[in-house]
Amino acid sequence: MLNALTIDVEEHFQAHAYERVIDRRDWERLPSRVAANTRRVMALLAAHGVRATFFVLGWVAERHPELVREVAAAGHEVASHGYAHELLYRQEPEAFRADLGRSLEALRRAVPGTEVLGYRAPAFSLTDDSLWALPILREYGLRYDSSLLPLGARAAGQGSRLRGGKRHGVRGAGRFAARLHDGLWEFPVSTLRVAGRNWPVAGGGFFRLFPLWVTRGAIRRINAEGEPAIVYLHPWELDPQEPPVTGVAALARFRHRVNLDRTEERLRRLLSTYAFAPLREVFAARLAHA
Repeated sequence: MLNALTIDVEEHFQAHAYERVIDRRDWERLPSRVAANTRRVMALLAAHGVRATFFVLGWVAERHPELVREVAAAGHEVASHGYAHELLYRQEPEAFRADLGRSLEALRRAVPGTEVLGYRAPAFSLTDDSLWALPILREYGLRYDSSLLPLGARAAGQGSRLRGGKRHGVRGAGRFAARLHDGLWEFPVSTLRVAGRNWPVAGGGFFRLFPLWVTRGAIRRINAEGEPAIVYLHPWELDPQEPPVTGVAALARFRHRVNLDRTEERLRRLLSTYAFAPLREVFAARLAHA
């Protein structure tokens, strides 16, 4: 089965582990590592003949348009990660419209004529409190969202619609692709259902923390359920030389930096085990009905 590989393109200092110690106003003066790290990811994918979806932050696209062009030229899908890396549920609708519009403008300016189909909110911050964002995505012509990490949700059938609730995830959301009432598709990042709960297994800190056999087994089980897995990573997760940041809480520092020196090899082995492609190709048949 073809699975989806997704890369969230952002600077290491834009990670939410650092938001309390790095002011947004200081982003411009910090050394940039995103271009080198993203090219490192692309080289690894090219070596395995794999293409992916790159959710590119508009802030990055404005400053590194050549990087976005390289991503597109390599056959990867270019999608939006928003502009300023602001959590979705912290925004008001008009602020989100402005952020989304600015991100799409930056991507299209970098790669003229590119068709942007998808969006992913920073930190999977689609929650019960921010479902208002979904119709706005459709207003801007997007056809899918991949901002949901359905942790702790009650069991729900494949294709169930999103419903309102509390701030932790979206109550009643299913684990797999769902077509919403306005035609937008939701592609949640992959989880496993164990002991009556959904558990994160397919990317980011979970990919770095768990042994590789856990991720491999999770993808195998998801495929056995008849669904593709959706895996995600950030370019900075392949950068063990990332400069240390002082003042970060111990747990946040651990979550951000654990096993950075092992990510590249783990990804290399994962690419040798399963077949991957961009979201727009894995779900092409469903998106045809968006």
